[in-house]
Amino acid sequence: MLKAHREFGLVYNRGKSAHSRSCVVFYLPKDGEKKVGYTASKKVGNAVIRNRSKRRMRALWREFQDTLIDGHYVFVAKSSLHSIKYSTLQKDINYVLKKLNAKKTAS
Repeated sequence: MLKAHREFGLVYNRGKSAHSRSCVVFYLPKDGEKKVGYTASKKVGNAVIRNRSKRRMRALWREFQDTLIDGHYVFVAKSSLHSIKYSTLQKDINYVLKKLNAKKTAS
């Protein structure tokens, strides 16, 4: 799990990003490790909504992590994340991860 401000900054500055309707994902390739961080600014909503948004992103990470290439990932919530259907959110995340070439190719 990414926790330090320095780690987040490294992914923001050196990594690639892709946007969807519900979130932004930053990705920095790193061999041998998979780390993830989540963030939701006050623009997303009050504390309850921000925490719900981060819980949804954590659930999606657990769902997709086995299919992803090693690296550091930062999920940034947009204001619509808490209100859209979970199936739509899955499609959004899948689209973003494919766009970043962060998914493993089938062998």
